[in-house]
Amino acid sequence: MNHPRRANVTAIHSASRFVFSVPDLAVAERYFSSFGLRVEKAADRLRLYTYGSAHCWGQILQAGTRKKFLYLTLGAYANDIEALRKQAVDRGHRIVDPHPLADDKTGFWIHDPDGNLLQITVTEKVTPNEKPPVLGPIYKPNPIDIPIGPMRGELPNIQPMRLSHILMFTTDVDRTIEFYSNVLGLRLSDRSAEFIAFMHGAHSSDHHLLAFAKSAGPGLHHTSWAVDRLDSVGLGMEQMVAAGYKKGWGLGRHVIGSNYFYYVQDPWGSFTEYSFDIDFVGHETDWPAQDYPPENSLYLWGPAVPEDFVTNYELESVAA
Repeated sequence: MNHPRRANVTAIHSASRFVFSVPDLAVAERYFSSFGLRVEKAADRLRLYTYGSAHCWGQILQAGTRKKFLYLTLGAYANDIEALRKQAVDRGHRIVDPHPLADDKTGFWIHDPDGNLLQITVTEKVTPNEKPPVLGPIYKPNPIDIPIGPMRGELPNIQPMRLSHILMFTTDVDRTIEFYSNVLGLRLSDRSAEFIAFMHGAHSSDHHLLAFAKSAGPGLHHTSWAVDRLDSVGLGMEQMVAAGYKKGWGLGRHVIGSNYFYYVQDPWGSFTEYSFDIDFVGHETDWPAQDYPPENSLYLWGPAVPEDFVTNYELESVAA
């Protein structure tokens, strides 16, 4: 298969897997199953898949009294891995041991400026190579062959197609942009002052593959999952409310990235997003990064932002 590649750029191509711990795996299993992911139980962890794909997008381990981000796996092409290692070392970053509980210790491991542990390894490219098709509303046939909307009792179970992006907290947005650009080859898509930044993959990805929001310490704010149409965002919201997860934000539409969204607040205070129709950046596209004013940094339309939307519940200073 021919993989898209930006010429003369050494860069990771995918956010392949996130790993965090929670106090109770049974709580996590119920939450992510309700969200529409396929949850596989192992002796010491949960593995998260989308239906119809063999790729493991996330792992959850059991530990502690609050959620804690453990590490992030970033995928690269085989002919880039040694160049990325050299790029990291040449810029003063020490190669460290893998996470002791990682079931895949391949590649090389480094810390980002906030101390987040990163695994850089050869993986399949799981970011899109082109903008996925945009589907219209859900209809059903009827006796006179005119499509009509389904009844509430006929609603499908929403199952996301893939991971779109991950947003992490950082103590210094500028320093984080510099690290992920110069060491790992990501490119700035857009930002809002020193508060938040969005970065895409040089070899094609959604508008943001990783994003970073300012906080007093590191942590995982949300994972975002692509669905096939706007109806699926709303139906995902209904699905989670029916399952008892009533706190969230949306429906709405972002300015930065343009996608429609609904965020579900998880049992640990962070969020999981249903996302539809996000902007796409091809490997030959020079995206014109902008610095948006605060009023445009979060949404174009939708309900008011929850007061704790950017609270980092992984910090010891924040009540669990």
